Amino acid sequence: MRTNRRNRSASYVLPAAAILFSLVAAAGGTDRLNASAAPQDWFRAGTGMGVEKARVAVADFVAGNQGSQPLGQLFTDTVRADLEYSGILDEVSKSFLPQADPGRPEGLKEADWTAAPANAQFVAYGTLTASGNTLGVDAWLSDVRTPGAPPAIGKRYPGAVTNEDVRRVAHEFADEIVMRLSGGVPGIALTRIAFTSSRSGTKEIWVMDYDGQNQTQLTHGRTIAVAPRWSPDDSRIAYTCLAGTFQICMYSMELGRTVAFAHYGGTNSSPAWSPDGTRLAFMSSGVAGSPNIYTADATAGGGLKRITVSGGPDTQPVWNRKTGQQIAFVSGRGGLPQLYMMNADGTNSEKIDLPDMGYVVDPDWSPNGQLLAFTWRRPDGNFDIYAMDIATHQLVQLTRDAGRNEKPSWAPDGRHLVFQSTRTGKWQIWTMLADGTEVRQLTTEGDNESPNWSPK
Repeated sequence: MRTNRRNRSASYVLPAAAILFSLVAAAGGTDRLNASAAPQDWFRAGTGMGVEKARVAVADFVAGNQGSQPLGQLFTDTVRADLEYSGILDEVSKSFLPQADPGRPEGLKEADWTAAPANAQFVAYGTLTASGNTLGVDAWLSDVRTPGAPPAIGKRYPGAVTNEDVRRVAHEFADEIVMRLSGGVPGIALTRIAFTSSRSGTKEIWVMDYDGQNQTQLTHGRTIAVAPRWSPDDSRIAYTCLAGTFQICMYSMELGRTVAFAHYGGTNSSPAWSPDGTRLAFMSSGVAGSPNIYTADATAGGGLKRITVSGGPDTQPVWNRKTGQQIAFVSGRGGLPQLYMMNADGTNSEKIDLPDMGYVVDPDWSPNGQLLAFTWRRPDGNFDIYAMDIATHQLVQLTRDAGRNEKPSWAPDGRHLVFQSTRTGKWQIWTMLADGTEVRQLTTEGDNESPNWSPK
């Protein structure tokens, strides 16, 4: 086990168990929202993607001894892919690079890298040596427009001589580059994505690396396991499972197995962690008979507390992960499902007004607490993903004209989103930059849904 780093009718009459799944919407109307696929300035500022991009070149890593070249190429290719998808760098095309790879600082000729066509500002380079089962990568990042300045990064990364460890070390180096060049926000190359897949015959919880590699099945309940949600420290995953009725279940990443969690009456679904990891919010119909939102102790499920008292149904709570003081959620109390906001104790509940009618589900709060991503099917529209500045209610549409797009989840850097889409036919998992560009498919086998990006 790898160690951790760092969902009809206008009346919206819905059986409780159906809240568990993506709902099918219907309504009519007109298109009034002036939301462009192009990124607005306020949105770029809110995601940290509006700054000037540093131009970075990645030289081929030099083999430190005979036989190390294939691993060196894997390392180089992984770093390049990570930086290309970072959203904050302008990576120099491989075809523009000088022929000589420096390997070490004394071999770096700055003028070769600052000249056209490379026109680089920073160069990442180094040497990879594999000896027996011991891997050593000496890696540097130098500002070639400031000759004589010490490298911004100069570090040895140890590991084992396996493709998996080479990728891990490459992710570490790429993340450090991103952190140094993005004002201290860590990269996401070592993060993971939890999701639901049916490829094994039943819906189970799986995890994969942020780029879709190393897809691994976690649960083996052979019933239904959906809606995984990472704990803030990445040590556990809460999810919804079918155990007689739908219940909140828990998987320990440290123990590699499911662990005990309280079962409640009725239908229970849509778990969400408080930012400090001590509480879970979720939908339950077991106490009041109608689906409302409750919180409970995250360790074993004790201390059950009801925090919404509407006729509901209320579901899909999500804590503001920056402040921990607000919860956004979905409610059908006014008809079709819409977004609502309340204090974390359930007080001051109010509807979040949108400029058009429709069907709104799947809220997820950005790491900085400023933006809310959600799925919105507007009248005569498709299921698409939008983001809102919660203070000003400004909106941007992130997906358009490409199948159904649902269940957005923010990456911890606030610059990427993962979501599910039918744009290629079946439900698959995709990622994109937070402005809706650079869309990439991560899964291909079976039906894959409900992605959730790890917090670190």
